[in-house]
Amino acid sequence: MIDETFARAFATEWINAWNDHDLDRVLAHYADDVEMRSPLIVAIAGEPSGRLKGKAAVRAYWTKGLQLLPDLRFELVSILVGVEGLTLMYRGHRGLVAEVFRFSTDRTVVEASAHYVLPD
Repeated sequence: MIDETFARAFATEWINAWNDHDLDRVLAHYADDVEMRSPLIVAIAGEPSGRLKGKAAVRAYWTKGLQLLPDLRFELVSILVGVEGLTLMYRGHRGLVAEVFRFSTDRTVVEASAHYVLPD
């Protein structure tokens, strides 16, 4: 189970690391073989599946994303807790985002998936 203490600590540190643009701190939460899914992977990383596997691929994607959006900031809206994971709802450059994280038993992220609000 994901407990409230872990969920709040993860959310706070993850948001703060992103707002500091510190990819080492962000990636410290992820397993080496993490799988990331996002519609933005298609546009930014040029990967038509929208999926990346492994920290190196995710780092390259996020590095390029931060170059494209040097003023990127996230504002935490809500934390939703599940059995093996949690969902962070936050505001970013595209509006409201829900990012779903699944954790391994050592509490590193093994899967992450970003979901964006459709434009009006």
